[in-house]
Amino acid sequence: MFRPTLSLVACATLVASLGANTLQLEPITITSNAIESNELQAPYAAEIYTAEDIKKSHAQNIYSFLNENTSLVTSSGYGNSFSQKLDIHGYGIGDGYQNIVVTLNGRRLNNIDMTAQLLGSIPVNTIDRIEILKGAGSAVYGDGANAAVINVITKEGNHNELGFYSGNYHTLGQSLYLSSSKDRFSYALHLDHSDTDGVRVVDTNSNRDQQKSTDGGGEFSYRPTDKLEVRAGAQFTRNDSIYGRPMTLAEYKSNPAQEGSAGYGSTRQSFKSNVLNSGLIYTLNENTSIEATGSREIKQLNYITYGSIANYRYDEFRTQINYDSTQFKAATGVNGTRGKREGYGNETSKDNNALYGTIEYHADKHTVSAGGRHEKVSYEYLASSAASSQNNSLNGYEAGYVYQLSPDQSVFAHYAHAYQAPDIDRFFNWGGTFNGFIQPMKSDTYTLGYNFITPENKLKISTFYTNLDNEIYYHAATYTNTNIDQSHKYGIDIFDQWLISERFNITANYNYVQAIIDHEQESGDDYSGKKLPGVSKHNAKATLSYLPNTHTTFSLTQLYRSSAYAQEDFSNSFSQKQDAYYSTNLSATYAKDNYEIFAKINNLFDQSNGIWINNDEIYPVDFTATFTAGLKFIF
Repeated sequence: MFRPTLSLVACATLVASLGANTLQLEPITITSNAIESNELQAPYAAEIYTAEDIKKSHAQNIYSFLNENTSLVTSSGYGNSFSQKLDIHGYGIGDGYQNIVVTLNGRRLNNIDMTAQLLGSIPVNTIDRIEILKGAGSAVYGDGANAAVINVITKEGNHNELGFYSGNYHTLGQSLYLSSSKDRFSYALHLDHSDTDGVRVVDTNSNRDQQKSTDGGGEFSYRPTDKLEVRAGAQFTRNDSIYGRPMTLAEYKSNPAQEGSAGYGSTRQSFKSNVLNSGLIYTLNENTSIEATGSREIKQLNYITYGSIANYRYDEFRTQINYDSTQFKAATGVNGTRGKREGYGNETSKDNNALYGTIEYHADKHTVSAGGRHEKVSYEYLASSAASSQNNSLNGYEAGYVYQLSPDQSVFAHYAHAYQAPDIDRFFNWGGTFNGFIQPMKSDTYTLGYNFITPENKLKISTFYTNLDNEIYYHAATYTNTNIDQSHKYGIDIFDQWLISERFNITANYNYVQAIIDHEQESGDDYSGKKLPGVSKHNAKATLSYLPNTHTTFSLTQLYRSSAYAQEDFSNSFSQKQDAYYSTNLSATYAKDNYEIFAKINNLFDQSNGIWINNDEIYPVDFTATFTAGLKFIF
């Protein structure tokens, strides 16, 4: 089969002589980690993507942007593209998302069960920036911040946008974003809708994997005095998704768009969420401020096919004191989350309460940082025939050092001790039987990195090593959730953005990772020395952009992930492995005055891609070419 690739060396060689670029790159300030730091002075590895980066990608949702442009891997969870899973640094596409904390304007999107974070509820046209803190954040964000923290910050200011797009498979989308900041009052409103008839047949009636989503909301802020700002907001999400079941390898190779001979049929799932949030910031003096935030989310997950409904309530609060001077910065606070699920014949809750603090000292070319967190996690399980509870006390801490070699270069070292308290689904066997509480996971991550940022080039290189105790996994042979005794991971991340000339620029992201099980024996199975399944050793992405004039841009993107063991293959012995992932994407944009016209083709060469769970248990994803074209008005 033809495998198209994009040679970075060849592209660079062809265009290197075309002259200097008038565009400028510069260090971006990281705003979401309690203490603000720019990229050159941050004592940890970080990726920052701006609204302009997202706009140029023409991604129709945040999952597409993350998968095409960042070091993250995203993939639909068992066929549901609205509830995609995330992975970074070798935790696996199956459970990696539980080792990543995701926030939206500071509000956690992580769930208390095995439902993945619903990033799809965030319309891409509302995003101001995405900040990815790799191997850091355990002091401020706590539970789950082992691999990374992803912070999504939405836009503010004066910006109005109306957009439309359509594509094959009867794909349609509409979006509206309105914002204004005037005197002491500001607001931002958004409404986004998308639907598609789907690309795969999912049952004997020739129905397809239809997807429909509507998201909306508003954020408001008011400054009654120069020292006080109050905020309030509301958001809603409505998703309806139909997706197919797995197929055999022969069926996948024959036609990944078919239902499959197993005759499992389709699954229909709906999701409803309503969120209210509020907060304030009070400035005590030029160095000190206090901020407090709170939110409540009421949501429902309905597996319509099976008549299975779960209702959730999430409450979150955070109070933080900030101190910021020329050389010394500090933040300390308390935060908590209360999560409860009613459904599946029981009522189960997970509550987190924490005290944390972090400091940073800057002197000449040196920056040092340290932070710590103490968190109590409480569980309660209540069913008609039984009741159980458990408490865990967990500690996270981290330290970092940065040395600035020159105005445009720095090196850093970072250490983080992090943890993951089990989600409530981990306490149940297949079929819903309560199997008891399991141990939290703990990790120690060491990172070394180098940053080089000039007006023409932004280069970031980091290497990491993580040692883990009690990594949580599902033992398929006995249908139980349990712990891996000892495991480790290591790898390297390379990011480069090069403005080669006024007409050409290139962005590349490469990640190498190894995830090894050191010691684990479960019910007669010995996984010691095996590789963690669902982890690709190589992950590469590159985009070459050509700007023939000031209004027009053409971009070519190549994605590649190497093969991996199927998600349940902890013994590394299955006859089938996860295939390598390939996709070539092409986009074109014409922007002038207050409008923009764009077109994009994903998977230009119809590469077949899928997710392997077991032998002959394959979920096809991104297996055919899709195209969209649209129009945006800015007013």
